[in-house]
Amino acid sequence: MKLKLDLHDIYNKGDQIDRALHGIIQEAIRVKATEVEIIPGKGSGQLKKKVLRFLDQKEIKALYHRIDKDAKNHGRLFVYFRWK
Repeated sequence: MKLKLDLHDIYNKGDQIDRALHGIIQEAIRVKATEVEIIPGKGSGQLKKKVLRFLDQKEIKALYHRIDKDAKNHGRLFVYFRWK
């Protein structure tokens, strides 16, 4: 199962961004999704950096397997989960 989170609508609302990221990670865990696509958009790259900092937190990093940055579209990130 794949989930998708588009951050275009809330790009300048920091608290809503954090809630949306927490929500999509928790949803992925709940439904045992294998992949989450996060779309921070292209822009200046600040939102993508914020998302990467969020995903790099110790307690969040323990929840997923790996992150890939889309080679063809730098406005997308993929977070992969591995379930036993």
